Parts: sequence; C-alpha cells; structure tokens
Amino acid sequence: MLITFVVSLSNHERNQFVQGFLHKRYLVPAGEEMKTRITWKGNVSFLAESGSGHSVLMDGAPEAGGQNLGPRPMEMLLMGLGGCTTFDVVQILKKSRQDISDCVVEIEAERATVDPKIFTHIHLHFIITGNNLNPQQVERAISLSSEKYCSASIMLKSTVKITHDFEIIN
Repeated sequence: MLITFVVSLSNHERNQFVQGFLHKRYLVPAGEEMKTRITWKGNVSFLAESGSGHSVLMDGAPEAGGQNLGPRPMEMLLMGLGGCTTFDVVQILKKSRQDISDCVVEIEAERATVDPKIFTHIHLHFIITGNNLNPQQVERAISLSSEKYCSASIMLKSTVKITHDFEIIN
C-alpha cells in the first residue's frame, strides 16, 4: 500500500526538512554554520570577507573588464581545495610519525569551453619533503584526505574528475 502526503511547506521549512533528511541519510551531524560576505568594489572586483575576519580581493580577467587586482573566483575555488587537502595531508603524516618538512600541492584544472565553464578535470600533484618518508604513508594520507576528510574534495568529486599523484623529496 502506497500512502502519499501532500504538504505545503514554506521555503524555510522545506530547507530545514531537506537539511534534516540529508543529515540523517548520510549520517552527518549538523555542523557549524559558515558565513561569508561578498561586496562589489566596481568593474568586476569583489571583496570577499570570511566569518573568521579575513578578506580577499577577487577580480575578473582584463578581457572581462578586470584589472588583475586579485585571483579569479574559480581560482579561489582551486586554492580552497588545495588548502583543505594540504591541511589534511600534513596532519595525517604528522600523526603517522612521518618526518615531514614541507608539503606543496600544484593543481591544474581543465574547464568546459561553454557556459557554465565548470571544471571538467582537476589534477593535484603533491610534493612532500622530509626525511625517510614512507611512500605508502604518503599515498595513504592523500587517499584519506581525498576520500574521507577534505570537504572541498568530497563535494567537488561528485561533479568533476579529480586525480592526484605525488613525489617525495628526501
């Protein structure tokens, strides 16, 4: 027997329901709320202010009317991904008692040629420096970040192919 309920919900009520469903569906507890504020500064420049009190000026490409005063918004997305995953990899390697002295991730991305110009492929190349680093531990740290800890990577990989590799410098 199939029972159908027709319920009229406001946008706020619908959002609360969906959020509750998703948290139950994926067993993700409700977390802290994050906020940011973006202010138009003229032409195609925008000041992004984070809830933690930091700010970044973003600007469009000169061919779009920008003055090259800051990174493009899509570059910021890649930088956020890089910061998120590098944070995880460093923490995991430290907890694994690896003698890490540096971690760099170089990111290359391909975008669609027509609007919306979404990313179609993102490749992360990790350069890990340290003493007697175990390649299996490095690979494990990158995989854990990619599959379990890095929120940015996990959100993006549902819409874009993300690959990674690494090199170790002793």
